[in-house]
Amino acid sequence: MNATTYGMDIAKNVFQLHWIDPASGEIHRKKLTRVKVSEFFAQREPARVVIEACGGAHYWARTLSALGHQVELLPPHQVRAFVTGNKDGAADARGIWLAAQHADIHRVDIKSAQHQAQLATHRVRSHWVSIRTATINMVRGLLYEFGVVLPKGKNVALRWLAEQRSQVDALLPTSMQQLLDAQLQALREVDLHIVEADRQIAASIDPNATRLQRTPGIGPLGATALSATLGDGSSWHNGREFACCLGLTPRHTGTGGKVHMGGITKRGDAYLRTLLIHGARNLVRVPNPPDWIAKLLQRRPINVVVVAVAHQLARIAWALVAHGRSYNPQWKSTPPIARREVTMAD
Repeated sequence: MNATTYGMDIAKNVFQLHWIDPASGEIHRKKLTRVKVSEFFAQREPARVVIEACGGAHYWARTLSALGHQVELLPPHQVRAFVTGNKDGAADARGIWLAAQHADIHRVDIKSAQHQAQLATHRVRSHWVSIRTATINMVRGLLYEFGVVLPKGKNVALRWLAEQRSQVDALLPTSMQQLLDAQLQALREVDLHIVEADRQIAASIDPNATRLQRTPGIGPLGATALSATLGDGSSWHNGREFACCLGLTPRHTGTGGKVHMGGITKRGDAYLRTLLIHGARNLVRVPNPPDWIAKLLQRRPINVVVVAVAHQLARIAWALVAHGRSYNPQWKSTPPIARREVTMAD
């Protein structure tokens, strides 16, 4: 493979390239329109192309990989430190090229079109759920102005409103009654969109998601989202690294030899982290949780235990996908040193 490394800043229409000729050391910069990108790289020898993992990056990674190039995606927040001077496409491309020289920067896994479609379904479902929540809160606030107080909970509030509709209408003018009917109809339509998204997610369950779904605390949503995010799991060295990239580890600040541990970092995919924490909360709230969770509850607040369980779920998910195993509650992992000793003894 050619030693040339291209730093490419992508955009909607105009792309910027930065590279250094390995033979002469000459610095090159080139501006390309969107339609010319594939043509340019099709005429180049196989090289290393580095892109910031932003919108459209996975598409271009698949496109350029099909042309024989080695494509790497870098996290945007780590590229930002290498951009100096005034910000423009050329400066961004140079910053991407500089960041590509650092092997300790974690590369983002290139997602397939199928995995992107699965995650898109999750995002659409999350969008409709947020609209439903906002609509219910709006109805709750509007009715409160007329002396109607809805009980807590979506299902409870809508059921109460249906049962007490005649009494509620007596407190509302005609225009407000019509407005309420329109919002309730909108909620029914949103529920249909959510049901359809759930159907599509259930239909997209692959073998990895099937294994993940057998894990306590991981349901259909978590299993499909984890499967699409992990791929084959090779982008992470171990489960702890995967849990860290989801922000499920404590942040810390240290200077002068003193380190202060704080709350979790909340880095990475907030949606996936939310699914894991909800699943972990269900495990913690059961009447008879596993022994290790019960022992944690004796010495730590419940929210700390929930995050610890979510961290463990992330590590389990990576292990199941990376090693192709099925969930076994009796599984005992073997430390690497012990495995080496056994191998040498054999």
